[in-house]
Amino acid sequence: MTMINIFTRRELTVTYSMEQESAIRSRLAAEGIDYIIRTVNRQSPSPFAGRRSFTGTFGQAIPLAYEYIFYVHRRDYERALFAIRSN
Repeated sequence: MTMINIFTRRELTVTYSMEQESAIRSRLAAEGIDYIIRTVNRQSPSPFAGRRSFTGTFGQAIPLAYEYIFYVHRRDYERALFAIRSN
């Protein structure tokens, strides 16, 4: 098991689709690649999120409510990229 932290990680991909998130998780697990997912709720107000705290969710598309950010260890990046792009 590889230790993934802020100093050793690299952003692999970002998606707003739960189906894609599930497919990416499955592919990475099948290849034995460790990963971290950061889930961001785009509808929650946050004082650190810029204008979102002032405008709320008015006019925001519901399918874009959650953002899934995948991180992998730097040395696994190329292999992970190949895994998620190939079927």
